[in-house]
Amino acid sequence: MPEIQTVDPAVSRAKFDRQIGWFQTQAGAYRAQGGFLIEARFPTAFFIFAPPKIRPQIIGAAVEIDFSNYDLRPPSVVFVDPFTRRPVARKDLLLSMLRRPHLPGTPPDMISVLMQQKALSLSDFLQANSAEHTPFLCMAGVREYHDNPAHSGDSWLLHRGSGEGCLAFILDKIIKYGTGPVEQIQYQFQISVGAMVVPPSAIPE
Repeated sequence: MPEIQTVDPAVSRAKFDRQIGWFQTQAGAYRAQGGFLIEARFPTAFFIFAPPKIRPQIIGAAVEIDFSNYDLRPPSVVFVDPFTRRPVARKDLLLSMLRRPHLPGTPPDMISVLMQQKALSLSDFLQANSAEHTPFLCMAGVREYHDNPAHSGDSWLLHRGSGEGCLAFILDKIIKYGTGPVEQIQYQFQISVGAMVVPPSAIPE
Protein backbone atom coordinates (compact mmCIF):
# COMPACT_ATOMS: atom_id res chain seq x y z
CA MET A 1 0.00 0.00 0.00
CA PRO A 2 1.22 3.54 -0.70
CA GLU A 3 2.43 5.31 2.43
CA ILE A 4 0.54 8.31 3.80
CA GLN A 5 1.18 11.37 1.65
CA THR A 6 2.73 14.09 3.80
CA VAL A 7 4.45 16.12 1.09
CA ASP A 8 2.21 18.57 -0.80
CA PRO A 9 0.39 16.15 -3.16
CA ALA A 10 0.64 18.63 -6.03
CA VAL A 11 4.44 18.57 -5.76
CA SER A 12 4.74 14.78 -5.71
CA ARG A 13 2.14 14.41 -8.46
CA ALA A 14 4.01 16.86 -10.71
CA LYS A 15 7.25 14.92 -10.18
CA PHE A 16 5.43 11.64 -10.79
CA ASP A 17 3.94 12.98 -14.02
CA ARG A 18 7.39 14.13 -15.11
CA GLN A 19 8.83 10.64 -14.54
CA ILE A 20 6.01 8.94 -16.43
CA GLY A 21 6.14 11.51 -19.23
CA TRP A 22 9.86 10.83 -19.62
CA PHE A 23 9.20 7.09 -19.82
CA GLN A 24 6.62 7.53 -22.53
CA THR A 25 9.23 9.22 -24.72
CA GLN A 26 11.48 6.18 -24.21
CA ALA A 27 8.81 3.46 -24.26
CA GLY A 28 10.02 1.97 -27.55
CA ALA A 29 13.58 1.56 -26.29
CA TYR A 30 12.36 -0.09 -23.09
CA ARG A 31 9.97 -2.35 -25.00
CA ALA A 32 12.93 -3.65 -27.02
CA GLN A 33 14.59 -4.54 -23.70
CA GLY A 34 11.46 -6.20 -22.33
CA GLY A 35 10.19 -3.38 -20.09
CA PHE A 36 6.49 -2.40 -20.33
CA LEU A 37 4.45 0.18 -18.44
CA ILE A 38 1.01 -1.34 -17.80
CA GLU A 39 -0.59 1.36 -15.68
CA ALA A 40 0.39 4.69 -14.16
CA ARG A 41 -1.97 6.23 -11.64
CA PHE A 42 -0.50 8.55 -9.04
CA PRO A 43 1.25 7.59 -6.86
CA THR A 44 1.98 4.15 -8.36
CA ALA A 45 3.25 2.77 -11.65
CA PHE A 46 2.94 -0.89 -12.60
CA PHE A 47 5.60 -2.44 -14.86
CA ILE A 48 6.23 -5.92 -16.22
CA PHE A 49 9.53 -7.25 -17.57
CA ALA A 50 10.10 -10.00 -20.12
CA PRO A 51 13.58 -11.47 -20.71
CA PRO A 52 14.08 -10.49 -24.38
CA LYS A 53 16.30 -13.50 -25.20
CA ILE A 54 13.75 -16.12 -24.10
CA ARG A 55 11.50 -17.85 -26.65
CA PRO A 56 8.60 -18.24 -26.19
CA GLN A 57 8.30 -15.00 -24.26
CA ILE A 58 7.46 -15.04 -20.56
CA ILE A 59 6.85 -12.46 -17.87
CA GLY A 60 10.02 -12.55 -15.82
CA ALA A 61 9.04 -10.01 -13.17
CA ALA A 62 6.46 -7.38 -12.29
CA VAL A 63 6.84 -4.42 -9.95
CA GLU A 64 4.73 -1.73 -8.36
CA ILE A 65 6.73 1.49 -7.98
CA ASP A 66 5.24 3.83 -5.38
CA PHE A 67 6.13 7.52 -5.65
CA SER A 68 4.33 8.66 -2.50
CA ASN A 69 6.13 11.69 -1.01
CA TYR A 70 8.58 11.74 -3.93
CA ASP A 71 11.23 12.97 -3.85
CA LEU A 72 11.52 13.84 -0.17
CA ARG A 73 11.27 10.05 0.08
CA PRO A 74 12.72 7.60 -2.47
CA PRO A 75 10.34 5.39 -4.48
CA SER A 76 9.26 2.03 -3.14
CA VAL A 77 9.77 -0.97 -5.45
CA VAL A 78 7.71 -4.07 -4.66
CA PHE A 79 7.82 -7.26 -6.72
CA VAL A 80 4.28 -8.45 -7.36
CA ASP A 81 2.32 -11.14 -9.12
CA PRO A 82 1.69 -9.81 -12.66
CA PHE A 83 -1.94 -10.98 -12.60
CA THR A 84 -3.10 -10.14 -9.06
CA ARG A 85 -0.55 -7.39 -8.33
CA ARG A 86 -0.11 -8.79 -4.84
CA PRO A 87 3.43 -8.94 -3.39
CA VAL A 88 5.22 -12.21 -4.12
CA ALA A 89 7.39 -14.28 -1.79
CA ARG A 90 11.07 -14.67 -2.63
CA LYS A 91 10.56 -18.38 -3.28
CA ASP A 92 8.00 -17.58 -5.96
CA LEU A 93 10.18 -15.11 -7.86
CA LEU A 94 12.45 -16.95 -10.29
CA LEU A 95 14.51 -13.85 -10.94
CA SER A 96 17.93 -13.07 -9.51
CA MET A 97 19.84 -9.82 -9.95
CA LEU A 98 23.45 -10.96 -9.78
CA ARG A 99 26.44 -8.66 -9.98
CA ARG A 100 30.05 -9.73 -10.32
CA PRO A 101 33.06 -7.80 -8.99
CA HIS A 102 34.64 -5.14 -11.17
CA LEU A 103 37.83 -6.64 -12.64
CA PRO A 104 39.43 -4.02 -14.89
CA GLY A 105 41.76 -5.47 -17.51
CA THR A 106 40.65 -9.08 -17.00
CA PRO A 107 39.82 -10.85 -20.30
CA PRO A 108 36.16 -12.00 -20.58
CA ASP A 109 37.28 -15.61 -21.11
CA MET A 110 39.19 -15.52 -17.83
CA ILE A 111 36.18 -14.06 -16.02
CA SER A 112 34.02 -16.91 -17.34
CA VAL A 113 36.58 -19.47 -16.11
CA LEU A 114 36.74 -17.85 -12.67
CA MET A 115 32.97 -17.86 -12.40
CA GLN A 116 32.66 -21.48 -13.49
CA GLN A 117 35.19 -22.34 -10.82
CA LYS A 118 33.15 -20.27 -8.33
CA ALA A 119 36.24 -18.22 -7.61
CA LEU A 120 34.32 -14.92 -7.81
CA SER A 121 31.96 -13.70 -5.13
CA LEU A 122 28.66 -12.60 -6.67
CA SER A 123 26.24 -10.22 -4.98
CA ASP A 124 22.47 -10.26 -5.51
CA PHE A 125 20.55 -6.99 -5.56
CA LEU A 126 17.40 -8.98 -4.65
CA GLN A 127 17.28 -9.62 -0.92
CA ALA A 128 14.63 -10.99 1.43
CA ASN A 129 14.46 -11.83 5.12
CA SER A 130 13.41 -15.36 4.20
CA ALA A 131 12.04 -17.36 1.29
CA GLU A 132 8.53 -16.53 2.51
CA HIS A 133 9.08 -12.76 2.58
CA THR A 134 8.71 -10.32 -0.31
CA PRO A 135 12.11 -9.54 -1.85
CA PHE A 136 13.35 -5.98 -2.11
CA LEU A 137 15.92 -4.15 -4.21
CA CYS A 138 18.96 -3.74 -2.02
CA MET A 139 20.38 -0.61 -3.62
CA ALA A 140 20.57 3.08 -2.82
CA GLY A 141 17.68 5.04 -4.32
CA VAL A 142 15.02 2.53 -3.26
CA ARG A 143 12.83 3.10 -0.19
CA GLU A 144 13.16 -0.46 1.12
CA TYR A 145 16.95 -0.13 1.10
CA HIS A 146 17.01 3.16 2.99
CA ASP A 147 14.34 2.04 5.48
CA ASN A 148 16.28 -1.12 6.33
CA PRO A 149 18.02 -0.76 9.73
CA ALA A 150 21.19 -2.25 8.21
CA HIS A 151 21.49 0.87 6.02
CA SER A 152 20.68 3.51 8.62
CA GLY A 153 24.01 5.21 7.89
CA ASP A 154 23.17 5.68 4.23
CA SER A 155 20.39 8.26 4.22
CA TRP A 156 18.35 8.89 1.09
CA LEU A 157 19.16 12.58 1.48
CA LEU A 158 22.78 11.72 0.64
CA HIS A 159 21.60 10.42 -2.75
CA ARG A 160 18.67 12.71 -3.51
CA GLY A 161 19.31 14.66 -6.69
CA SER A 162 22.05 12.26 -7.85
CA GLY A 163 19.79 10.43 -10.32
CA GLU A 164 19.52 7.41 -8.05
CA GLY A 165 15.88 6.71 -7.31
CA CYS A 166 14.50 8.11 -10.56
CA LEU A 167 12.40 5.87 -12.78
CA ALA A 168 15.17 5.37 -15.34
CA PHE A 169 17.59 4.28 -12.59
CA ILE A 170 15.18 1.65 -11.25
CA LEU A 171 14.12 0.26 -14.62
CA ASP A 172 17.67 0.12 -15.96
CA LYS A 173 18.89 -1.81 -12.92
CA ILE A 174 16.08 -4.38 -13.13
CA ILE A 175 16.80 -4.93 -16.82
CA LYS A 176 20.60 -4.87 -16.62
CA TYR A 177 20.97 -7.22 -13.66
CA GLY A 178 17.64 -9.07 -13.77
CA THR A 179 15.80 -9.92 -16.96
CA GLY A 180 18.35 -8.71 -19.54
CA PRO A 181 21.03 -11.38 -18.97
CA VAL A 182 18.57 -14.33 -18.80
CA GLU A 183 19.06 -16.73 -21.72
CA GLN A 184 17.10 -19.83 -20.79
CA ILE A 185 14.65 -21.39 -18.34
CA GLN A 186 15.30 -24.56 -16.37
CA TYR A 187 12.17 -26.68 -16.11
CA GLN A 188 11.49 -29.32 -13.47
CA PHE A 189 8.19 -30.74 -14.64
CA GLN A 190 7.68 -33.07 -11.66
CA ILE A 191 7.78 -30.13 -9.25
CA SER A 192 7.64 -26.69 -10.84
CA VAL A 193 9.55 -24.29 -13.01
CA GLY A 194 13.04 -24.16 -11.54
CA ALA A 195 14.75 -20.88 -12.37
CA MET A 196 15.66 -18.39 -15.04
CA VAL A 197 19.25 -19.05 -16.04
CA VAL A 198 21.95 -16.44 -16.58
CA PRO A 199 25.17 -17.78 -18.12
CA PRO A 200 28.28 -16.75 -16.14
CA SER A 201 29.56 -14.65 -19.02
CA ALA A 202 26.34 -12.61 -19.05
CA ILE A 203 26.45 -11.45 -15.42
CA PRO A 204 27.18 -7.69 -15.37
CA GLU A 205 29.71 -6.01 -13.14
